[in-house]
Amino acid sequence: MSDLKLIAKTFFGLEEALAKELLQLGAKSIKKGNRSVYFEGDMGFLYKANYNLHTALRILMEIRQFKYIRTAGQLYAAISKISWDTLLSRNGSFRIDVTGKSRFFNNTQFVALKSKDAIVDQFRRQYKMRPNVSITEPDLRIVLHLSDDTLSVSLDSSGESLHKRGYRSATNIAPINEVLAAGMVALSGWHGQEYLMDPMCGSGTILIEAAMQEMQIPASINRPAFAFEKWKNFDPDLFKIIKESSLKKIRELPDNIKLIGYDKAPSAIAKATQNIKNANLEAFIKVKQTDFFKTNKPDVSVRLLFNPPYDERLTIDAQSFYKRIGDTLKHNYPDTTALMLVGNLQALKYVGLRASKKTKLFNGKIETRLVMYQMYSGSKKESK
Repeated sequence: MSDLKLIAKTFFGLEEALAKELLQLGAKSIKKGNRSVYFEGDMGFLYKANYNLHTALRILMEIRQFKYIRTAGQLYAAISKISWDTLLSRNGSFRIDVTGKSRFFNNTQFVALKSKDAIVDQFRRQYKMRPNVSITEPDLRIVLHLSDDTLSVSLDSSGESLHKRGYRSATNIAPINEVLAAGMVALSGWHGQEYLMDPMCGSGTILIEAAMQEMQIPASINRPAFAFEKWKNFDPDLFKIIKESSLKKIRELPDNIKLIGYDKAPSAIAKATQNIKNANLEAFIKVKQTDFFKTNKPDVSVRLLFNPPYDERLTIDAQSFYKRIGDTLKHNYPDTTALMLVGNLQALKYVGLRASKKTKLFNGKIETRLVMYQMYSGSKKESK
């Protein structure tokens, strides 16, 4: 049996991190795209990717690709060439999502409706009955991607976005997406060799994602279900084997490495504590109510990774707030690497520090930068 053509979707800027994850997991023919990584593997690997990947939003399986699709009739004929009864029961349900752009189709809803007609008509001709359309809980999620006159037809094997891990029962006003948090960890260079601190930890997502990555805990270990479990060819025994094999690779953090979270809001600490408990990571992550601006570096090697407020959903005085971040890092955290995700790009100039690295990312629709600062005791020249 030939390998499946698979696509892992992610956020802009995390393609390299996702490609590395796929390589470590054993994927074949890895190729980076825009907000996506293309790869190949068998059905077991499709299960494995969904269960394990930290920086993927969803996994698509391409089933057909058609060229020269320029009219409604050509679209209908192309969709009709697929034997849908091998994928979907006659009394089942499906939904169609359309992505991409085409100069021949300027209405994605029309593309979805025409494709729906082709599927329904095929069942009516063969069985004199038809499957239903379900937006919320379909048995089959179909994704059509238009690239000018090329049409790719894929199945969404994930269902709900893979960022919905299952451990986060409590959130704050502006929670960070779990996949973005995992990407920040991957880009931070932290690999369990030093303490990791989130000085504005909110609901604890960054620390939880960091612990899960370093301990090789499958990202979706707490997730209740995947879309592929409703497929006609789903193999529950194979999926059980995949899960058991993945769980055997879990490892503990070294005793001398800790993950620490601060937040000045008692409500945030309460939520972080609950989420950490949900993820079964209480032994490895410690959080406490503390104002970062009144703290000093602990007497150990530490890396800071955090997502301060942007003045988008949380109102702050950006100039004063980001100046205090810079001052605190400069005076209280010598010989420290600090990384923070900044969505208020104008506020960066108030930090008053020279960034050694900037990476463009998106937090939803907000353009951000993951900035890295290397703090030294004394001058940079003296430290070297």
